[in-house]
Amino acid sequence: MTLLRVGEIDDVMPGTGRVIKAGEQTLALFNLGGTFYAIDNRCTHVGGPLGEGAVEGKVVTCPWHGSRFDITTGEVVGPPAKRSVASYPVRVEGREILVELP
Repeated sequence: MTLLRVGEIDDVMPGTGRVIKAGEQTLALFNLGGTFYAIDNRCTHVGGPLGEGAVEGKVVTCPWHGSRFDITTGEVVGPPAKRSVASYPVRVEGREILVELP
């Protein structure tokens, strides 16, 4: 496992997400009420950027075709995507956000 610094807590406002680089991977990082979550950024339907999607509760909607994913688990909760995305453990140390990658 590799722990990578991906930003600071002020980089992602509550109720929003953003696209981040974590080593060689591009992830979507979300702030849900001060708790941070990281999932693969690429929608499993056609690769849309989940970090740019609309967040409602704990669900992000892909901006390209409307697939919906649970931010906390990466599970697909609405079509057209059929496969979930990977989720990654996130830690906050001080003001830094760290993501754990395999």
